[in-house]
Amino acid sequence: MKNWNFEESLVKEQKGLDYFALSLTNNREEANDLVQETFLKALLHKESFNQDTNIKAWLFTIMKNTFINNYRRGRRERSLIESENLISVFNSESGVCPIGADHDLHYQNIKAAISTLPDEQRIPFEMINQGYKYQEIADKFMISIGTVKSRIFLARRKLMSSLGGSSR
Repeated sequence: MKNWNFEESLVKEQKGLDYFALSLTNNREEANDLVQETFLKALLHKESFNQDTNIKAWLFTIMKNTFINNYRRGRRERSLIESENLISVFNSESGVCPIGADHDLHYQNIKAAISTLPDEQRIPFEMINQGYKYQEIADKFMISIGTVKSRIFLARRKLMSSLGGSSR
């Protein structure tokens, strides 16, 4: 395998990557972007690839992880935009809520219940609902992932109880 060329091996896998990217995104332009991002990451981390392993599996793993991270990032951004829109409705001078009065009342009850949670439960609960991963929250507060999961579970249980739902 002395004549093995990394870049040539990448190019040989492009067709399979194109199909996989399209199956993930269902959009030709996004699929092309995903393939290009996968190639870029592969080239940037070329030294971490072991020549004796399967390059196709390595590339597909890079692509899958890139897609998941982009999805989560997008979900977090959409959540932030939605929160900003709701805040602008609540702060508007007209006080008109386009969502509907019933929905507004439920939303206010939920926000009030969330605000009663202790900070150690409320903050991780809000972060997970904004799209952060458990590990990101654990790293931010320098606690174990198990502690994060426990705090979020307790927050959910308290909210269900205070909002009249079943808490198992």
